[in-house]
Amino acid sequence: MSRDVLQFLAMPFLAGLILTGIHAYLGVHVVERGVIFVDLSLAQIAALGSTIAVMLGYDVHGHVAYFWSLGFTIVGAAIFAFTRVHRETRIPQEAIIGIVYAVSAAAAILAMSKATGETEHLKDMLVGNILSVDKETLMKTAGLYALVGLFHWIFRAKFLAISLGAQNGEAENLPNVKLWDFLFYTSFGVVVTSSVSIAGVLLVFSYLIVPSVAAMLFSFSIGKRLAIGWSMGAIVSGLGVALSFQADLPTGATIVCTFGIALVVLALVRVFVRPRPIAHSA
Repeated sequence: MSRDVLQFLAMPFLAGLILTGIHAYLGVHVVERGVIFVDLSLAQIAALGSTIAVMLGYDVHGHVAYFWSLGFTIVGAAIFAFTRVHRETRIPQEAIIGIVYAVSAAAAILAMSKATGETEHLKDMLVGNILSVDKETLMKTAGLYALVGLFHWIFRAKFLAISLGAQNGEAENLPNVKLWDFLFYTSFGVVVTSSVSIAGVLLVFSYLIVPSVAAMLFSFSIGKRLAIGWSMGAIVSGLGVALSFQADLPTGATIVCTFGIALVVLALVRVFVRPRPIAHSA
């Protein structure tokens, strides 16, 4: 590749690294909590907020629309936190997440039917275009994610205790669990609101879930799972960007498919390297 091509591909690759850094970590929490599609739901809520802002006459790419989007996302975070279900509850939280997604999508469609001039921009927000990301956007996004990461590091004991205790019900015995859930989903919503505008829903979902699932194949340790997830995200980002350029394919879709192929390869590796049980002597 020429120097100009490498410079052109450097921005989407760096965007992939930044997305990997925060999403692989948040993916550990999402998978442990069993709320796999929460980012899709929050992304749709964010899109609804942007749609309302456009209806009021604001630029979809402006700061006002962003804060409308973020405000709606915080409302979604409150819904998910305060409708937290207990083990004995028959309705799983994924059902609530799905309902919120469907209602938000329908409301956005109704709102877009009244916003005649900006529907293409709103569609771009959901699809994303990681190739067009610029240095200024990357710096702002990296700074925002660093603040969210610092917040999670300071309160890591609380967030990990709730996530790791979600499946066995131990999280319900922790004090102020709904408040900490609200803070988790709010910080998660801040990340999703920014990520979707850069990479689109499918790519953000892949960065969130696939590295975490792949890491679970090889380790139970949170630290090792993060190391595996970050490594996988970085490698797949580089491969996906390079393949999309060589084959003249959409970059986001190529990275998503590369994530899928990488997960299959790692699953096969896990099957073949699985240690055999030691036979007990009679």
